[in-house]
Amino acid sequence: MTLDESGDAPIETGDELRSHFGPVNRLAEGKVLTELDGFCRDFIGLSPFLVVASADRDGNADASPRGDAPGFVQVVDDRTLLIPDRRGNNRVDSFGNILTSPGVGLIFFVPGINETLRVNGDARITRDRALLEPLVAQGKVPTVGLLVEVREAFFHCGKALMRSKLWDASAQVERDRFPTLGRIIAAHTKRIDVAEAEKVMEEAYRTRLY
Repeated sequence: MTLDESGDAPIETGDELRSHFGPVNRLAEGKVLTELDGFCRDFIGLSPFLVVASADRDGNADASPRGDAPGFVQVVDDRTLLIPDRRGNNRVDSFGNILTSPGVGLIFFVPGINETLRVNGDARITRDRALLEPLVAQGKVPTVGLLVEVREAFFHCGKALMRSKLWDASAQVERDRFPTLGRIIAAHTKRIDVAEAEKVMEEAYRTRLY
């Protein structure tokens, strides 16, 4: 047995975890759906942003933001979602993970609403033109999409967003308090100077969103 910095043994088993936190709230336990209902559909229709969590076969985890106009994620049916892939940097971390380990976790956000929607399921990559064409944006049809078969869907309470004041305009950080991405990339890669990196990022944001 090892001790953490407090001198207590770390939690290492499911039984220890449940003993520490106590029983699941009966409402939290009963709120999990196995398919998308009208509330879920409406929330997804209002959502311009979600995070996709995935992991490879060795358990190395990744979380990737996805965003576009509200409702950009299509509800194909009560058990299926289609997330279009918009233009990015071609790292394809999530897609690589899904090829070997299809389980994903999604969390949908709606600006101004503190509650979020969590969806867990299994994903696969599709190039089906018939599915992707309706998801055209700025004249660009996505070349691939992520089809997610829903296993669980449930709403998450707003405590985290309330504590963080995420939607509170008065809590927003002034942009000049943190370096630009161009400056950070120049420092991290050491392959480009700051001025050129700033120019590359400005061009990417202006011309390569889609």
